[in-house]
Amino acid sequence: MASKVIISVAVTGSIHTPTMSPHLPVTPDEIAEQSIAAAKAGASIIHLHARDPKDGRPTPDPKVFMEFLPRIKQNCDAVINITTGGGANMTVDDRMAAPLVAKPEMCSLNMGSMNFGIFGLADRYKNWKHDWEEPFLRGTDNFIFRNTFGDITRILKELGETHGTRFEHECYDVGHLYTLAHFVDRGLVKPPFFVQMIFGILGGIGADLRNLVFMKETADKLFGNSYRWSVLAAGKNQMAFCTQAAMMGGNVRVGLEDSLWLGKGQLAPDNASQVAKIRRLIEELGLEVASPTEAREMLALKGGDRVGF
Repeated sequence: MASKVIISVAVTGSIHTPTMSPHLPVTPDEIAEQSIAAAKAGASIIHLHARDPKDGRPTPDPKVFMEFLPRIKQNCDAVINITTGGGANMTVDDRMAAPLVAKPEMCSLNMGSMNFGIFGLADRYKNWKHDWEEPFLRGTDNFIFRNTFGDITRILKELGETHGTRFEHECYDVGHLYTLAHFVDRGLVKPPFFVQMIFGILGGIGADLRNLVFMKETADKLFGNSYRWSVLAAGKNQMAFCTQAAMMGGNVRVGLEDSLWLGKGQLAPDNASQVAKIRRLIEELGLEVASPTEAREMLALKGGDRVGF
């Protein structure tokens, strides 16, 4: 199983806005349909945010999550992974609201506070579908994405220790790996933990392949054989970085949260198309894609029968 590659798909996120692509899933029906299709295409983990179905803005409302979580679970066996990052201007209480109700097998967990600049995206568009989009994006030039040691400890205890949820530890820079090591040393994170290395977000480490090698070397030094790792890269770097990660023995994450594109100048028509592409690349390298059952075993997850939906 060591050679099997886990494909995660981040279906909608909170970065891209409806103006940017007509294919971005917004309503619960769209999120459910694209999640199920992505699972059929080969994704074994589905990472989920929620959006207000009226205008597509990110929402932490557990009721909205519950409009698509049961449907996804009923129609595929993929691991469901719910955000604790939420979206800009959400409090930590907001970000934990849905996970505490859903008690999922996995949640994302950001491993440090950071500048998170997506304001540059606003310069690419002139006509907006909704009034909230441009101010939302431009406001990130004065925004700190809060993830304090206290916040991380709270999430690890209230979701991890209480509900058996395990985490996709999102590391946007090398320092985040050392923060994760701190929590491993404290016994709040236990092997085999899952490290998501993230490249190309303004405020985090850049999308340079030398940085990928450095992040992997640092993680090996800190964690030895105690962890599994994955890579995502923003925008145009998505497929190249994921392919390189697979060649290095890692796992991959694609999806419209991370990139709206399938190829140069070609919007992805859905999440499944990105999953199908990275699956084809992985298999052409002579590697095998992990099933949901195998992903659960690799990451020591509690199982889909022990969630709250």
